[in-house]
Amino acid sequence: MHSEHAQRFLVELPDIRHDLPFSPGLMHKLFAQTGENSLASLDEVGQTISKDQGLTAKILAVANSAFYGLQARVSTVQRAASMLGMAEIRNIVVAFGVRALTRKFPLPKEFDLLDYWKHQFCVASIAKELGRRAGTTSTDNLFTAGLLHDLGKLITALYRRDDWTAILALAREKEMPFYKAEEEHWGLDHGVIGSLVLKSWDFPAELFEPVNWHHSPRLAGVFSGDAAMIGMADAIAHRIFDGVATDPEAEEHITKTCERFGLDPQEILSQAGELLSEESIDRVVHLLT
Repeated sequence: MHSEHAQRFLVELPDIRHDLPFSPGLMHKLFAQTGENSLASLDEVGQTISKDQGLTAKILAVANSAFYGLQARVSTVQRAASMLGMAEIRNIVVAFGVRALTRKFPLPKEFDLLDYWKHQFCVASIAKELGRRAGTTSTDNLFTAGLLHDLGKLITALYRRDDWTAILALAREKEMPFYKAEEEHWGLDHGVIGSLVLKSWDFPAELFEPVNWHHSPRLAGVFSGDAAMIGMADAIAHRIFDGVATDPEAEEHITKTCERFGLDPQEILSQAGELLSEESIDRVVHLLT
């Protein structure tokens, strides 16, 4: 086990905040303004974002993409926020912050960035719908956490290429899920890595804790419900969109989470594919790759 590699990596993770295209302070302010209990206005959110012209242009490009299907083009962040909702604007900012990291450092040859983003959007969309069906009040947070649930994989691939390649080889050799290969390789999984990065970016606990525990929701304490939803959405997305069966533990997780929230697993699985238009997802993902 490469535990020394892991310890050095964990110490260095907070420094990644300096590689963001905007200050973590912007993210902190944006989360405060777009939180469920915030009284901030659309103008205040727009003013926060509009200080960065490049970010403003990217938000408008995504808002006007086929993914959202707006009837009329929007030309200001304030208008985009009024049409899509402030939480959705937050998600776009988060996605572009992560994308910027992939522009600074090369990825391993076998890391498919297009597939990565497609999976993130699939999990985010499924998690939000699961939350709606279960009657939870945190559907926007579920989408954001779903969008970031595999951030640790991307961070490992960018900043520890050799370890990521070794983990992938181990997963293939032993035919095990990637997160189990991570644990065998260096004693931690991508949930831990991603959550520590998000915490250093001043994200709130209701986002980084579900990311941390989406493969072990029973350990997530008060965040176990959201972590379970993210883990279930992850398993469903792999089963439907990758065309492969999930591992037995993931199948059991789907069953137990459905029982916990009073959901029908067969209904969820049969309807999950209808939540998404693959063409529209591909279009918005291409803006991020």
